[in-house]
Amino acid sequence: MYVVYHDSSGTHSSVIAAAIHLNLLPADRIPSTSDLLNIPLFDGLERKDLGRLFFHGKDENNNQIYTIGCHRVPQLVSHALSSVFQMIDRNPEEILCVDTSPTINQWIRIGNWSSRQLGFVTLGRSLVVHGTFNAYPKIVSIVKNAKLKVAP
Repeated sequence: MYVVYHDSSGTHSSVIAAAIHLNLLPADRIPSTSDLLNIPLFDGLERKDLGRLFFHGKDENNNQIYTIGCHRVPQLVSHALSSVFQMIDRNPEEILCVDTSPTINQWIRIGNWSSRQLGFVTLGRSLVVHGTFNAYPKIVSIVKNAKLKVAP
């Protein structure tokens, strides 16, 4: 199976979900700031990266874990990936698209905007981290549900 976590930017909740799925971040507690900042691609993508699939690894059941940013149009991800699988004669049911954008809160939005639009990266990143701490239990819940769906 292919699991694709997606959110608007592809650099916050989706990346954290992929890391939780791959056991790179804990599911039983809030990680530290340095744990978050050490996750590849966390708060590290740019607008030009929207629509690109990023491979994060394989989970314990050999499912391939990806993330993508879809700029507030989540249905595009599932439709496009399903179409591609049909084009290459693969079963679209091999893909699980998981929308993590419901976990994005005002702290993450303001932090992202501060970094990207105003250039206040340090301030923006600390707001994003604060927002991620608040959203973390919801992200864990989404990942747990996704893992149940792809379990053998």
